[in-house]
Amino acid sequence: MITVHALTRRFGPHTAIEGLDFHLEKGEVVGFLGPNGAGKSTTMRILSGYLPATSGSAEVAGFDVLRESLEVRRRIGYLPESVPLYAEHRVEEMLEFQGRLRGLSRADRKKRIPAVLERAGILDRSRAIIGGLSRGQRQRVGIAVALLPNPEVLILDEPTSGLDPIQRLEMRKLLVELGREHTVLLSSHILPEIEAVCPRVIILSKGHIAADGTKDELVRQLGGGAKLRLEAVVGADVAKAVRLLKSIRGVSDVRDCGRLGVHHVFEIPCAEDLREDVGALAASRGWALRELSWQRPSLEQLFARIALDLPHDEPAPVAAPAPEVNEAQASVQLTLPKSEPAKPAMKVLNPFETPAAPTAPPAPPKVVYNLNPFDMGATRDLSKPKAIDGPGTPPAEPRP
Repeated sequence: MITVHALTRRFGPHTAIEGLDFHLEKGEVVGFLGPNGAGKSTTMRILSGYLPATSGSAEVAGFDVLRESLEVRRRIGYLPESVPLYAEHRVEEMLEFQGRLRGLSRADRKKRIPAVLERAGILDRSRAIIGGLSRGQRQRVGIAVALLPNPEVLILDEPTSGLDPIQRLEMRKLLVELGREHTVLLSSHILPEIEAVCPRVIILSKGHIAADGTKDELVRQLGGGAKLRLEAVVGADVAKAVRLLKSIRGVSDVRDCGRLGVHHVFEIPCAEDLREDVGALAASRGWALRELSWQRPSLEQLFARIALDLPHDEPAPVAAPAPEVNEAQASVQLTLPKSEPAKPAMKVLNPFETPAAPTAPPAPPKVVYNLNPFDMGATRDLSKPKAIDGPGTPPAEPRP
């Protein structure tokens, strides 16, 4: 349904994508992943006819995207990352306008508009002004626009952007349903959704295809992924236990991770689930098991390994959870700069408590100078004002 061969797009000296080759069969739901700037949106714009390729070829439903652009556009529904909607239109007016652009008859528009609005979950907002909708609701209107002509291919760029968790679950269900009727190519930065919706994933890195396949195929391609963890009491001869584990078919290596209490810990890299074989061995040898688990890397870990160019034998980093901060700490961190010390907490006064009389600091001595030129007559030197006698003042100058 979609065939891409040696697809390249350059913007001046910058190469956005180079030499892309992939094929999507009819009815496939494929996730398009990659870091920001990897070329996902550029590829989608080329496939939808919004952007010409510098070189290479792309076909949709057997029609060349460049030479038969109108035929391609009749067969695709495209949802860009920034949904182009007229804010002053009502939702049903926007669908009516798009239906006329698509060449749908009045009867078809009357039939399709309520159907796609209901499928996108926004039928109850059909008379609402688009400018007053939330971002998630506008995203749903964009999906309704993409579904309006009942296309063979759906190209969705970040379809769940701006949706809340409940809406994302509903959208995930919708995408699974759409995959039964359409060929779907979608991009998203929410990797668990791609993992749940898309059986196949294409990962771009620096304008090239870094990986293409199902999750199991990606684990085999990238290597260093799945492993079996065994915690058991194996007795004093640990080396013999390692030899027995290595004798299991499909086991090429056994890592001795040392003791954990009375149990010994082993990690067994393996591409398939060997828990039954290891469990049977443990039962035959009388090992007391505490843990026997098979762990596979998540799509997020595989994506991080590709994006960070990590070696196959190096585990991908896992994002650590943010430290918990209570409201009082958050308030201090937001309002005070690091260099300013925190102010002491204010004491709350009890209105029923008789406050203690404050201890007043000693008043500074009051000094007043007499500037009266008639005081002491002509004998007084006005350049030296005379202090007036009084409490807390220096003694006055003696009169001649």
